[in-house]
Amino acid sequence: MGEFYEDGDAPGGPKPYIDRQEVPTRVGLVCPDIRGKSAHHDIDARLAEFEGLAGAIRLDVIFSEIVKVREIRPATYLGAGHVETLAARVKADKIDLLLVDAALSPIQQRNLERETGTKVLDRTALILEIFGERAATREGVLQVELAHLNYQKGRLVRSWTHLERQRGSGGMGFMGGPGETQIESDRRQIGDRIALLEDRLEKVKKTRAQQRRQRTRAQIQVVALVGYTNAGKSSLFNRLTGAGVFAEDLLFATLDTTVRKIELPHGREVMLSDTVGFVADLPHDLVAAFRATLEEVIDADIILHVRDIANPDHAAQAQDVLSVLDELGVSAETTSIIEVWNKIDLLDETELTLAAVPAGKVIASVPVSAHTGQGLDGLLVQIEKALGEQSRTYNVHVPHAAGSDIGWLHSHAEVIAREEPTEQGSDFVVRIDPRHRTEFLERFNGRISAADL
Repeated sequence: MGEFYEDGDAPGGPKPYIDRQEVPTRVGLVCPDIRGKSAHHDIDARLAEFEGLAGAIRLDVIFSEIVKVREIRPATYLGAGHVETLAARVKADKIDLLLVDAALSPIQQRNLERETGTKVLDRTALILEIFGERAATREGVLQVELAHLNYQKGRLVRSWTHLERQRGSGGMGFMGGPGETQIESDRRQIGDRIALLEDRLEKVKKTRAQQRRQRTRAQIQVVALVGYTNAGKSSLFNRLTGAGVFAEDLLFATLDTTVRKIELPHGREVMLSDTVGFVADLPHDLVAAFRATLEEVIDADIILHVRDIANPDHAAQAQDVLSVLDELGVSAETTSIIEVWNKIDLLDETELTLAAVPAGKVIASVPVSAHTGQGLDGLLVQIEKALGEQSRTYNVHVPHAAGSDIGWLHSHAEVIAREEPTEQGSDFVVRIDPRHRTEFLERFNGRISAADL
């Protein structure tokens, strides 16, 4: 097989987009500022984030600049003058790779490479590269490879010119049959690999669903952490659970979902789930590939939206998180959301007052510092309160002869109080979660205090 234009290996083991050997790749960063396009991110914040993305895989950034764009050019995205200037900069600074903070079409990418004389990658490819480097589990590797191949299949353009050259018909190990072009064969192989990965991830999805059913039977509710990358989710997770999840001042430090049990102030146990961080323009293929993982969020009883409230661009970041949640079918209408305003140790009281505005509909906002531990007790109280409000409290009478009903209450309800037993039996005050309410009402029909119905 010939080489893919994007340096991809044969399906099943794609090479990185960026060749990082002993000498770091010399990179130029270009952040287009498109006139008239209403972006909710400040352009300087956008450039800073793009620099952070490049730094996440430790590239040697030689220059980083904002390029004002009057209109997007179909052929090169950037205007001819900017392309000419970049070509001169690439030559003078010996740039190995240009990274463009935009979603480039295959044609735009090829033309920019031809005009500048160096390799060009867009924002999507850079994020895929970071995910590829961070994936630590078999599931994570599968998810990243699936997203990589879905991105690559639309860019099967070869660096050689004989695109219509046909394979021989004698077989000799070739997968393509008579009359099949090289590029058609590559597309078919990638399609086969994608189907295989989707099948494997479907099995992962079923395993996760089974685990969630087991938690449901055990009456363990799930609280999911979501947030912009580097907002401090993993640091908060570690503080609350005592786990040793990798947490660093680095974009996409955590890719693989981790679940741990924590105890709330009055003894209720819940599962706390840490998830992959979101980012502006998170590639759709990545969201789709990580859907099995993100179903921990979809099925959560409470969502903790962790915000880096000290980041000047936190309001725009919050909107990006809500956009990804919406893509997953999750909103404040379907799931209770608590905003966690993290990193308050970096702000004074006045700055916090000015910064602290909820994004969308939330049931509570809690200022915390995962670094110092400030506010975490209050956060646990709010989680418990939110879960309690989803439940309903009942007075129920259990005769002595119905001892199994007492066992059911302890297994399926939160027993708030129990009166001293009488000759007729025992009286309980219990809190019932919505998932068990129907069974409770049927089982204890006629023995529930009418005043609490």
